[in-house]
Amino acid sequence: MGSALSSGVSGMKAHQQMLDVAGNNLANVNTLGFKSSRVTFAELLSETLREASQPTGATGGTNPVQIGSGAGLASVDRVMSQGGLMNTGRDLDMAIEGSGYFVLNDGAKDVYTRVGAFAVDSQNYLVDPSTGYRVQRIGYEGVAEGFQSAIDSNIRIPYAMTLAAKPTSEITYSGNLSADVVPPTTNLMSSGMIYTAGGAPVAAATRLTNLDQMVGLANGDQIGITGFDKAGNAVNTAYTVVDAATDTLGDLLGAISGAYGGSTAKIVNGQLQLQDDSAGYSKTDMMLSYTGAGSFELPEYFRVLTPGSEGMQNIDVEVFDSQGIGHVMSASFVKTSTANTWDLVLTSITGGVAELTDRRINGITFLTDGSFGGMGGSPADDQSLTVTFANDPGTPRTIALDFGTIGENDGVTLTGGSTTVSARGQDGYASGQLTALTASREGMIMGLFTNGIRKEIASLKLATFQNPAGLTALGNNYLAASGNSGDPVPTTGLGGGAGSVRSGSLEESNVEVAGEFVNLIQAQNGFQASARTIRVANEILRELSSLIR
Repeated sequence: MGSALSSGVSGMKAHQQMLDVAGNNLANVNTLGFKSSRVTFAELLSETLREASQPTGATGGTNPVQIGSGAGLASVDRVMSQGGLMNTGRDLDMAIEGSGYFVLNDGAKDVYTRVGAFAVDSQNYLVDPSTGYRVQRIGYEGVAEGFQSAIDSNIRIPYAMTLAAKPTSEITYSGNLSADVVPPTTNLMSSGMIYTAGGAPVAAATRLTNLDQMVGLANGDQIGITGFDKAGNAVNTAYTVVDAATDTLGDLLGAISGAYGGSTAKIVNGQLQLQDDSAGYSKTDMMLSYTGAGSFELPEYFRVLTPGSEGMQNIDVEVFDSQGIGHVMSASFVKTSTANTWDLVLTSITGGVAELTDRRINGITFLTDGSFGGMGGSPADDQSLTVTFANDPGTPRTIALDFGTIGENDGVTLTGGSTTVSARGQDGYASGQLTALTASREGMIMGLFTNGIRKEIASLKLATFQNPAGLTALGNNYLAASGNSGDPVPTTGLGGGAGSVRSGSLEESNVEVAGEFVNLIQAQNGFQASARTIRVANEILRELSSLIR
C-alpha cells in the first residue's frame, strides 16, 4: 500500500513538471528565436519480490515479480527545429536559416543567440539593444578601410566616417566597333581657350604684346612647339620672338604650320587651332610652352575636336581624381591605316587638368574573327593613359584600359554592323557617407554609401555546436556552451552547416500551440490519475483501520 502512495506522489510530481514545461512553452509562444522543450519520463527503480528463474528439464522458467515505485523526470530536451521567419523590413534585423548562432560578447565572454534584432549604439557599435552586448565579427573585412579595428572583433558601423575618394585607375570597355567602311575624318585640334585683346577675340594680325593673356614679352623669348605630326614623327622646335613690339599671332601660326608640315595653324573665334591638310588616320598632337621673363597663358593641352581616322567612335566616361572630383573623359576609337588595327585617343577631359602626358593608346588589334587580339606594334603599348589633375600637380595618374581577353569576345570586338562599344565601368569614386545597410546570405554586412558604392563593412561571426540541445539557457534569449554541447565552432553564413543569414527578418518561436494544449491535457490527466491512486490507497487504508473498531 505504501508503494501505491509513493507511486502516486511521484506521478503527481512528474506531471507537475510536465505542466511547468508546457506552460513555459506557451508563455514564450511569441518570444523571438525561442526553442520549445519537451519532457520525457522514466520508470523509477522497482521492488523485486521474486527473482526470475531459469527453465529446468521438467519445468519452464519464471519471470521476476517486481512492483514499480512510480515515475520520474528523465529529461527536458530542447526542440531545435527551425522557427518561422517574420519579415520586418528593418536593415539590422537578421535571422538564421540553419543551425548556427549569432555570437555576442558581454565584455568578458561570448554568448550565443538566435535573435538578430540588432541596433547601433552611440559609439557606432552593433549591439543587442536590450542588453548592450556587442555583436562579433570574423575575418578581416572592413579593417583595411578603417571600418573595423584590427585589435578586437566588435562590429562597428561607420556612420560617422567618410568613405575616402578613390582615383580612377582602370576603365573597362566592351561592345562592338563597326568594321564597315566609312568616310575618313580630318584631325582638328583646338586650344579650348579664347585669346583676347582688350576683351575681344583676337585675329591672326593681333600683336602678341596686345594679348590679354601675355605679360612682359621681350625679344628672344621662346614659345616651344612639341608633339607629333600626322605620320607620328616627333615635333620639337620653338618660335623665337624677334621684335616684341611687332610680332603677331600670325607669325606664331606660321611657325607652327611650318613645324607640322601637313597641318595648318589658324585662329578661329579667338581659339588657336591646328588642322590637318588632308583627311585620314592621323597622330597629330601639339603642346605649347613659354620660356621668358614674362608670362604667357597657354592651354594645359589641346582638345581634339575631330580625330583623324579611317573610322571613329566617341565615348564619354566619368573618372575621378584623388579628391573624388569627377571629370568627364572623352575618348575616341580611331581606325588606323593598318587592317584590323585601331587607336584610342583621349580627346578632352573636363575640370582642372594640369597635363596630358600620354593621351593615345596605339595598336589595338583584332583577330580575323573579330575578337580582341592584344596590342600591336613594337614595343606594344601598355594600354594606359596618363593624366595630371590640377589639384594634384605632382602626381601623374595612370589609367589602365581593359579591352577584353585576347581571343575572346568578352570586351571590345570588331565586326560588321552597328557600333555599340562603350565604357562598361571604372573603379574610381567620390567620397561618400553610409546611408543604408544590408546583410548577404553569407552574413556579410554591406554598406551603401551616398556615392553609390557598396562596401563590405564586416562579416558576422556565427557559431555551431555538435549538440546544440545541450546549450545552457542564460535568459534574455542567450545561451552558453555546456559540457555536453561541445565547443563552439566559429564560421560564417553558408559555412560549416551554420545556414544562411536573412536580412530584414527575425526568427519566430517554434512553439506549436496546438501540441502544447494537448500536452496540457495529458499533464492534467496524468496528474489526476496519480491523485486518484493516492485517494484509493487512502480509502483502503481507512477501511483497514476500521476493522479493529
